[in-house]
Amino acid sequence: MQYALDLIAHLSRLCRAHLSEIALALMATLLVLLGPGLNAWVRQRIGGLNLVLRSLLFVGLCLLGYGLAMVWLTPWLVKGLGYFNNYTLAPALLLALLLIGMLAERNN
Repeated sequence: MQYALDLIAHLSRLCRAHLSEIALALMATLLVLLGPGLNAWVRQRIGGLNLVLRSLLFVGLCLLGYGLAMVWLTPWLVKGLGYFNNYTLAPALLLALLLIGMLAERNN
């Protein structure tokens, strides 16, 4: 049992050294998976507008919405992941990856 706890603590320390890259990868993956649904919702809402206005709103969503999500939400995710201790960080990241994988599988 002690070997398993040592392994988890070691993996968590390795992950903690690269937490900003891990958070960026998680955020990018979530945006890729959730983006088409959000784009479809926005298209439905702005479908009756002028072509130029529709295009500007859609570009604004993609440029500002997704860009700002990557820039602003990633540091919050890093801070949130930083609260986990060395015995819970690696399992939490593994759980997050499994949930993202299930979401990706459901979308296909």
